[in-house]
Order: sequence, then C-alpha cells, then structure tokens
Amino acid sequence: MNRRHFILSSGMLAAASLSPSVFAQGAKPSGPVTMVVGFPAGGGTDVLARLLGQQFSEAWGVPVVVENRPGAAGVIAARHVAKMNNDGNSLLVAHVNSHGIGPALRPDLGYSVEKDFTPLGLIGKTPTVLVGGPGQSAKTLKDLVALCKAQPGKIVFGSAGTGSAQHLALEIFKAEAGIDALHVPYSGSAPLMTDVMGGHIQYAFEGLTTAKPLIESGKLIALGQTLQNRSKSLPDVPTIAEQGYPGFEASIWFALVGPGGMSPAMVERINADFNKAMQAPELVARLAQAGAEDGGGSAERLAEFMRSEQAKFAKVVKDAGISVKD
Repeated sequence: MNRRHFILSSGMLAAASLSPSVFAQGAKPSGPVTMVVGFPAGGGTDVLARLLGQQFSEAWGVPVVVENRPGAAGVIAARHVAKMNNDGNSLLVAHVNSHGIGPALRPDLGYSVEKDFTPLGLIGKTPTVLVGGPGQSAKTLKDLVALCKAQPGKIVFGSAGTGSAQHLALEIFKAEAGIDALHVPYSGSAPLMTDVMGGHIQYAFEGLTTAKPLIESGKLIALGQTLQNRSKSLPDVPTIAEQGYPGFEASIWFALVGPGGMSPAMVERINADFNKAMQAPELVARLAQAGAEDGGGSAERLAEFMRSEQAKFAKVVKDAGISVKD
C-alpha cells in the first residue's frame, strides 16, 4: 500500500468513527424555510411558531417564514406540507386534530401521518378543563358522575365542534366514567363559553387558554383537568386521573414535523436545534402562558406519542360512532 492510499484510508476510517452528531452539524436546511401553521395569524399556535422560527433562523443562518393555512382544524395545512420536498425547507406545526384525531375521524384526510410526515419534536401539551357554570348543582367530578347516572342522557355537555379535541375529551370521559350525556356541538369556543356561563349548556371540556381566565374570574367552576399531572397554570384544580380515573388523559398538543422521508442527519440536526430553541426565555415564557408543558425530547419520543394518540382516538371515534367532513 502506498503512502497516499494509506493516508486516504486512514482518513476514511477516522471519519467513519465519528459520531452521527458530528455529521448532523452540516445537515441543516438551506433555506428559505417555511413553517406552516394550520390556524390564523395572531393565535396561540401562530405565536409559538414565530418564536420557534426566530430561533431556527439564528441557528441556521437562513430566513424562516411562518405561513398560515387555516382550515379543517389544521388538516388543510397538513395536506399542503405532506406534498413538499423533504429537504428541511418545509416544516409544519402539527396539532392533535391533524395528527392525532384526524386519521380516525376523516376518511378524506388525504395523507398518512406515518408515511407522509417525519416527527421532529413535541412542542407541548395543554390540558382541557371540565368546566360548568357557577349555578350548576354538581360542583365536583364525583357529584357530576352521580348526576349523569341519575339522569342518563339528560345532562348537556357542549363542545367547540364535532370531532374537536374538546369533544373527544368528553367521549373519553363518558367511556371511562360509564355515563351517558347529551353532546351539543358549537361552531367554536367563544359561543360555547357564553352559553355555559349563561346556563344554557351545563358543562363542557375547554382548552386551558380559554377556560383559565373565566375560572379565575368566577364565571366558571372547574371540576377537573385532563393531563396526568396538574398543570402549573391551574395547580388547585385536580386532574380527572387523580379523582378515580387513573390513566385518563386528553390533551391538546402541538408538535414540529416535516415531510416524510427526511434524512436521519437532517432529523438529528433539527431536533437538536429544536430542543435548544425550547430553552429560549421568550419561548419558555410563551409556553408557560399557554399552559403548554412536557415539550422537547427526541424525534422518536414524538413518533411514539403520536402513534399512541392515534390508537387512543381511533378507539374513541369508533366506539362513539363519530364522523365529520370538511
């Protein structure tokens, strides 16, 4: 073996011995990067995406632009990103509706979560909160379950819409508690909360961001929240799990994903920068404000979480006979 060949071979062996993370440092989006959000500009998801985009832009040295494609609870945006190139220049802020509930609920979904998307990182989970008007007779979860069993199918629960995360939380609760109740879907949270406060609807599961100020002002009572552990934003409200239904969880969650088939080196680089971005003070503050917790971790963690969420909601949708179209 000549000296030149030996040097080249030694260099190749040395390169092969390097950890994958060393190679990942060079695998970054070339830009410009578009981060697609399935909700209108100015909303909580949009703000989180813009803060995350700022961190990515600094890490990658390329522009990161947030593009809003609202509609069908995030499904419209997901359909768009599913068709994009998997070079890291197109990302999606996925939502429980588009990547957890949608696969079971919509036969016309237009994409496969497993095949058409690459998990990158969990942004956070927020609880839904079981609320009622202050004039309702049942003010604890135990009393509410007893009331529903005494009057099967007569206690009225509203939701932000058929197939929404709030609706699915109700269906999970009905199954776990062994109760029957009347579900009334609304066209969104605002009219629903107005009717709950006015006593026209007795109870509802609602997202923490909407429910918290109404609870704190005394306009609503809170009977339980739906993460395994109490949210730091509502430390005095017990979880449903700790009130006799262990394992109960029905969160509203957000995650970062890309088109399917992204390279392992690209996934590692984006995930590493994602976890670093999640420590930025402005993003930490915004997540806390939204009550979003348990974010971060590996891409594999997100993949497993989404699989478990899809399995859970598939059972709920099938058992409850729920269907919805765009």
